[in-house]
Amino acid sequence: MGLLLEGKKAIITGGSRGIGRALCEVFAREGADIAFNYHSRDEAAQEVLEKIRSHGRKGLAYKVSITDRPAINKMVREIHHEFGRIDILVNNAAINRADNFATMTEQAWHHVIDTNVHSLFNVTKPIYKHMLRQRSGNILNITSIGAIRSMPTAVHYATSKAAVIGFTKCLAREGAQFNVVVNAIAAGIFDTELAEMLPDRLLEMHNFWVAKARSGKPEELAEYAAFMVSERNSYMIGEVVTVDGGSIT
Repeated sequence: MGLLLEGKKAIITGGSRGIGRALCEVFAREGADIAFNYHSRDEAAQEVLEKIRSHGRKGLAYKVSITDRPAINKMVREIHHEFGRIDILVNNAAINRADNFATMTEQAWHHVIDTNVHSLFNVTKPIYKHMLRQRSGNILNITSIGAIRSMPTAVHYATSKAAVIGFTKCLAREGAQFNVVVNAIAAGIFDTELAEMLPDRLLEMHNFWVAKARSGKPEELAEYAAFMVSERNSYMIGEVVTVDGGSIT
């Protein structure tokens, strides 16, 4: 069999670090041209571009916030013009804050909700419209096990990631009639900057209870994500697949 994503055109949000970086690298290895946005790290973004191009694929990077809807619309237009089509969208970019609800400020709440929830509309809407016209497309949303299990995570983060699940299931039913597939991955704890915000005690407990006895590597999630957005995964729609190393809760 050939490459999973041969000839596909993909957009990945938050592609310069962590899971997003791994997604860019694995998808390019599997044959996809990649466009991604990033927030601030020019050097890291350049490294990802070089990695994409080392696989013989096209790479585009945009220093654009997912909360800036006009800038996102412009980015999508440019990507579509360059690639000619958009086959895959991975909504990966997200933030977390180590806030306790009792002392959480309204500003902190809105910052997390705007970035993790409102951005779904900002990014997905213009890309979804292209997919409708194509009568094909694949959207993968990255949520968290914190949205479906009782975990010591921040309330605003868990709330935002639960919204991603609702978004996934409803859009999946709407998009299916146009051959637009929508699924999600509920990620466990992976070796990323978001995980670095977690208390050491929580990480120790996690490693004790998880069957793998460790945090995940971003590339491990990316490998499965590549299958989920491929044509070989042809009958899964509206699912939220947990990738967490076998945690026991």
